[in-house]
Amino acid sequence: MSKVTGLARFYYATGYSIKGIKAAFKHEPAFQYEVYGFLVLFPASFWVAQTATQWALLVSSCLLVLILELINSAIEAVVDRSGTEFNELAGRAKDLGSAAVMFGLLIIAAVWGGIIWDNGGLF
Repeated sequence: MSKVTGLARFYYATGYSIKGIKAAFKHEPAFQYEVYGFLVLFPASFWVAQTATQWALLVSSCLLVLILELINSAIEAVVDRSGTEFNELAGRAKDLGSAAVMFGLLIIAAVWGGIIWDNGGLF
């Protein structure tokens, strides 16, 4: 069986991506909170940014957290699928995914704080 290529591949891949985003929103409360945060910060980015580069950094930092949360959720799903008994490596994998999200949130704070500082504050 040959793999789908070209525009058809892009079409199917987009469908799988949308399915993954819907699943994360339905089953992962942390992803929901981060989406709600994005829905607040995205419009705020137009007010805070004074240049296109600043706007791109503000929005990209928020998107990074969503990406990291999707990866963390994927790790957790695979670990949970592999069994319910305690396993040190499984716990470490979950903790590492969580740490990645935490660093992403720190990046948001640094980027937004730095840009707000450089622009002389909010008012």
